[in-house]
Amino acid sequence: MGRTNIVKKGFAEFFDIPKDILLDMPRIILIGTMQVYIENHRGIIEYQENLIRVSVNRGELHIIGENLMLKNIFSEDIFIDGEIESIQFKS
Repeated sequence: MGRTNIVKKGFAEFFDIPKDILLDMPRIILIGTMQVYIENHRGIIEYQENLIRVSVNRGELHIIGENLMLKNIFSEDIFIDGEIESIQFKS
């Protein structure tokens, strides 16, 4: 982690500000094994029925499952439906 990010992290902790906002990190909300909501993404890299790769700051998110479907995609957030088996962060 670079010096700037260390300062931002300390700032976020001191002022009790969510780190995802200051550090440009994704926020992932998993609803059971049926839905996932991702905030602060940088776009879709790959879209298949069993794998969706999403670009995020410092890497990618791999959503793995069956019958995966993009329900909504906006500039800041994505909503995915399907049978979610795993979510992996690749840097």
